[in-house]
Amino acid sequence: MNRKHFIVTTVLILLVFACSRDLPGTHKPEAFEGFRQPGNFPAPAYHFETNPVTKEGFELGRKLFYETRLSRNNTISCGSCHIQSSAFTQHGHDVSHGIDDRLGSRNTPPVMNLAWSPLFMWDGGIFDLDLQPVAPITTHEEMDETVANVVAKLQQAPEYRTLFQKAFGNDQISTGNLMKALSQFMLLCVSSRSKYDSVMRREGTAAFTSEEAAGYTLVVQKCGGCHKEPLFTDGSFRNNGLDTGTNKDPGRYAVTLRPEDRYKFKVPSLRNLAYTAPYMHDGRFYTLDAVLDHYTKGVQAAPGLDPLLTGNGAPGIPLTAGERDQVRAFLSTLNDRAFITDRLLAEQ
Repeated sequence: MNRKHFIVTTVLILLVFACSRDLPGTHKPEAFEGFRQPGNFPAPAYHFETNPVTKEGFELGRKLFYETRLSRNNTISCGSCHIQSSAFTQHGHDVSHGIDDRLGSRNTPPVMNLAWSPLFMWDGGIFDLDLQPVAPITTHEEMDETVANVVAKLQQAPEYRTLFQKAFGNDQISTGNLMKALSQFMLLCVSSRSKYDSVMRREGTAAFTSEEAAGYTLVVQKCGGCHKEPLFTDGSFRNNGLDTGTNKDPGRYAVTLRPEDRYKFKVPSLRNLAYTAPYMHDGRFYTLDAVLDHYTKGVQAAPGLDPLLTGNGAPGIPLTAGERDQVRAFLSTLNDRAFITDRLLAEQ
């Protein structure tokens, strides 16, 4: 090989190596460190004493999260609707799209900071994270399968028998261990590395700009009654003055049958809004401007409207144009790019 060919070959090898570093699956995932409570977060609500997160359990849960055998025709996984690059939502869809492209009736919520949530789903109909996967697996519009069939399919796969043995000491796959493994993966879907978090934890030189700081003050004062920091949700269920929409979704009333719960939905987190559009329980708003329009001039005065939206003379939250800019500036500090690019949470 002459010198020219040697140089060309060397350059090509270096280019291939450099490019391969950005190809999916070519990076070594971040090291497993188990569940760690962020310094600025409260104590979690999840019962870790009954399901401690282990490396083997988490890795099994991650594989199951992206496993299409959880659906009737082996085409849909949890990760099909909860996409990491969209903060584990189904970005761009107003309501969920499931098996055979069936449409659900609600927007796909993010898999994010679930260790701090005592209730799940938009209506709070599920009270334990270990039970949550049963709903999408068995719902007609989502995965349209039975848990018994899922267990049977996994039992026939030698690799899963090995993984369950490593995680739980038994290769006889059970519903309980299936759910616990999925929980272990979801528990590690922690979003706590935004600019806001760095500022609150006084990391390095992190600081809000003047506009972000002004927006922070506004959000705490005008929105903090529902969107309580640091999770930016208080986990409650509220009527925020939306009309009933085309499907007349009754919200939490369908769970409690209490008239006062009609049209109440779980308060979503304000974290990662750059990745999770569209917004609201039915995905009716595709932009943050549309959301702010609703709260400033679109809130409907109706029975059951949350009291926090009725104390300003007219329903809603008054914001000037400048204040809206400041709110948007602060909300951008809640976007956590490290979360949506964490290879430990990606399909392996």
